[in-house]
Amino acid sequence: MALIIFDYDGVLADTLDDLLHFGQEACNKLGINHLVTKEDLNNLEVMSFASYGQACEVPEHLVNEFVKICLNFFAEKETPPAIFTGLSRVIRHLSINHTLAIVTTNSSQNVKTFLVKHGLESLIHAVYGVDSPGSKAQKISMARNRLLENGKQESVFMVGDSLSDVLAAKEASVTSIAVTWGHQSLQNLLRGNPDHVVSSPQNLIEIIEQ
Repeated sequence: MALIIFDYDGVLADTLDDLLHFGQEACNKLGINHLVTKEDLNNLEVMSFASYGQACEVPEHLVNEFVKICLNFFAEKETPPAIFTGLSRVIRHLSINHTLAIVTTNSSQNVKTFLVKHGLESLIHAVYGVDSPGSKAQKISMARNRLLENGKQESVFMVGDSLSDVLAAKEASVTSIAVTWGHQSLQNLLRGNPDHVVSSPQNLIEIIEQ
């Protein structure tokens, strides 16, 4: 049995268009004259709403408000984001023999709404969102300590779409799997020297169960 930890935005949930739209709306609401583009996300050293706001030229004293506005936009969205094609089947397959968790900079409630929408809520053992204390690496370690009976003796994988996901996995001493269908380019992901790179959800099964 392995512990498989997924990032949310850009790994499970196809939220790119929402992120760009909500980021622009937040800037407009705060009076920030910035045109939000995909590069604002691709170039982030740390994938979080706070660093996203900074990339969008939001002054430091307004960053927390930018985060709050973006999270509220997600919470108020009538329908949760789509799940990337093929991932629902992969999650169902992996959940049979493995423990699954999510570590994200989105809110736990937004993630849980998404899981319910796609019928996956019973397959995910824990969600650690922006409302949980600690860095991403600390949350990965927390998930490992809480969800694995043998602690560090079992295999642990962190599946992410950003450079900071890869680096957090390394900091927590777990195996990093970088996916190419998310918010950051392959070139950016490779800067972190991930243990594995996958271009389709099916590849996750092959790596984890090899």
